[in-house]
Amino acid sequence: MLATFTAFLITSFACLVTGARALWLGCTPLPIQRLYYANHSSHGDFVLIWAALPDTLRRRTRPVAGADYWLKPGVRSFLIQKVFNGVLLDRQRSEPQADPLQPVKDALAQGDSLIFFPEGTRNLGDEPLLPFKSGLFHLAASRPDIEVVPVWIANLNRVMPKGRTLPLPLLCTLSFGEPLQLRADESKQAFIERASQALLALAPKEV
Repeated sequence: MLATFTAFLITSFACLVTGARALWLGCTPLPIQRLYYANHSSHGDFVLIWAALPDTLRRRTRPVAGADYWLKPGVRSFLIQKVFNGVLLDRQRSEPQADPLQPVKDALAQGDSLIFFPEGTRNLGDEPLLPFKSGLFHLAASRPDIEVVPVWIANLNRVMPKGRTLPLPLLCTLSFGEPLQLRADESKQAFIERASQALLALAPKEV
């Protein structure tokens, strides 16, 4: 009950502060398994995507996050494990021989949809996107039946800039693009480039 109530408070607060609008430009919010991938500039990124999904989709959608950040004792651990039911990655590679994407693959095998950040870390620079890691390609290759949906998060880095405890009340939009699938014989580099360009195409144009 505590986790459910906390989830309600977080989603309500996120939508209230950011005025978040979900723009379904290339797909519709259907209850099918998807891998949502997005740009990453704030620890609140996955919260906003999660909050923007209809309740029926939210229940089966889990964020992928770094265990090194979220498993520290205290509120973070409760939130990621009990509220968001996150899929945690060992970014420190404590077991070098283990597949770092195995928890993600296990979650997909259970039928869950996921929120994934292919940059691998928050982008705090001036470039719109950091180079993608190879994880998105490997997941698309291992599960070609799952839709890979780009989601551009606009303005959240200004709502929650690094070092700020309380958010600034600014409007955010989440643009959901057209699903991608790995093409026959498509190389890793070609797919990564296509996925990156599909995400960038959703970014608001500067006036």
